[in-house]
Amino acid sequence: MQRMATGLTVALLLFAGMAISQTEAEEPRVVLELGGAAEQSLKGGGSNFGPTIAIEVTPIENWLELEGGVTSLFNHGKTEWDTDLLFKKPWTISDKVEFMIGLGPQWIHATGQGSTTNSVGGEAVLDFMFWPSSKHKFGWYLEPSYGYDFGKGHEQSLGVSVGLLVAIASARR
Repeated sequence: MQRMATGLTVALLLFAGMAISQTEAEEPRVVLELGGAAEQSLKGGGSNFGPTIAIEVTPIENWLELEGGVTSLFNHGKTEWDTDLLFKKPWTISDKVEFMIGLGPQWIHATGQGSTTNSVGGEAVLDFMFWPSSKHKFGWYLEPSYGYDFGKGHEQSLGVSVGLLVAIASARR
């Protein structure tokens, strides 16, 4: 766990340096998302909270963004690791605000009370990105979501994640 934290810290420092060197004429092509997440079960399973990290890339400008992320959720001796790949359609609202609708698969690994379960699910999100500057170096995001677990019990949940955006690779406009 300490190696992972050290590696993440080094990566963040390197990526932050790349973001700072970005010029005004560049648009972020790769964005790091760091934040916190909360999830509420719609079937009586309670609430979960934890950290989240994701990388978002833009393979087709104004048409497709891909986001791969990992969220760790905790609740009374239970730990759930959600790994997802979201396909998002972006819209630029202004120089400082972006909106995306996304959908994609999710792998859910849960442990607790002496058992471990793995299942596949689906996730739908609305992604709001706010950039204080039109340079898009740093910003913040708000991402409400709906999740459906295709595994035993067909768990459904509403969630939200919020956090920081750091541009780590750019392309000329």
